[in-house]
Amino acid sequence: MTDDPGIDKQTLRAQMAARRESIFQALDARAQMQAACAHALRYVQDAGMCDAVLAGYMPMRSEIDPRAIMTAHPGPVCVPVVPGRDQPLEFHRWTLDTPMQAGRFKALVPVQRDLLVPQVLIVPLLAYDWRGFRLGYGGGFYDRTLEKLRAQGPVLAIGFGFEAQEVARVPTEATDQRLDAIITPSGLVRPL
Repeated sequence: MTDDPGIDKQTLRAQMAARRESIFQALDARAQMQAACAHALRYVQDAGMCDAVLAGYMPMRSEIDPRAIMTAHPGPVCVPVVPGRDQPLEFHRWTLDTPMQAGRFKALVPVQRDLLVPQVLIVPLLAYDWRGFRLGYGGGFYDRTLEKLRAQGPVLAIGFGFEAQEVARVPTEATDQRLDAIITPSGLVRPL
């Protein structure tokens, strides 16, 4: 855990990106990702959200790959699309057969637009803390998106990461949105 309460977000991002990359390169990373997906699927089922619109993401860099839960989810599935700077994310329908292309930041996005409004979001992260705050890449896209979705109704936000991505305290700002849960290969972490 990173225990320096005075660390700034940029420094923490660099440290945690390196840490996540080293975990990802470990021999059992694939098994860990499968375990995290199984825990996430069970959590969504236990929450009674099997028919809900679920937003996953197309993994980049060393992010945990959520496609196992995305393909197992019985309800509609979508992935985020960045429409522009300082805007909330859009979500377009996704299946295994969906033609994809590189979008902003080189993340794969569906070629065809079929907008959905997610009720469950699986959110990538660089770091998380016991309060349910996450550290992302710094664009604020998920924070703006969660704020907008929560203003419209209930939404379940699930952070997806490795145990070693937990820090004592993520530096926060007034615009940062808390997650409802964090899923790791070991199971569920409920914020206090």
